[in-house]
Amino acid sequence: MTIHYHCFDINPTEKAIQMAGRNLLVSFAYPSRVELAHQIGQSVMLDNGAFTIWRQGKDIRWSEYYAWADKWLDCSTTWAIIPDVIDGGEDHQDKLIADWPWSRQQSAPVWHTDESYQRLARLVEFWPRVCIGSSAKHRIGSSIWRRTMDGAFNFICGSSSRTPYLHGLRMQGVSSEYPFASVDSADIARNNNRPQNTIPKMVDRWDKIQPRSFRWDIKPEQRELLA
Repeated sequence: MTIHYHCFDINPTEKAIQMAGRNLLVSFAYPSRVELAHQIGQSVMLDNGAFTIWRQGKDIRWSEYYAWADKWLDCSTTWAIIPDVIDGGEDHQDKLIADWPWSRQQSAPVWHTDESYQRLARLVEFWPRVCIGSSAKHRIGSSIWRRTMDGAFNFICGSSSRTPYLHGLRMQGVSSEYPFASVDSADIARNNNRPQNTIPKMVDRWDKIQPRSFRWDIKPEQRELLA
């Protein structure tokens, strides 16, 4: 079963409460709803805000993210994304992981689609949960993104009969195509004000979407196109 985490940057409070009992995402870039999320959510994912930071060209002090996440990791059903930098390079990403102070059980590193499959395999071997994120040149849903994703799943699932716990960052829209354990999206937070939308209908529609198969079938690859 794929768990859908919904961005909880929803206002006013009366609307936010309609997400009670769901799996909620709170970003460090928009942290105001974190307490309410823990009061009404089924589980909570703490996002480090890397995508928003990258898109806005801002800097961040990761020590502030550590301090913010620390309190909420007292809740055993809450987990946090380890700091990462989009297009930051593998060495930089690994340094951020090495600096992360909290346990593996409630933490998840990020592998980006412009990084090596070998790094993904190393992360999967050590961490119980690994996030997959995109990169500047790999727009989610594009042909090169799908080729890269197919290659990644081939690489890590080819020698195992079980798919590891992989979380697709901002990949709720493609959650039927890959056997993710969980995915997230800001769709409800950003689009619930449209006349045709209501929060209960939107969340019910997303939560019902599941992968076509929970076991990955190895696919042929066009490796020359991945360069």
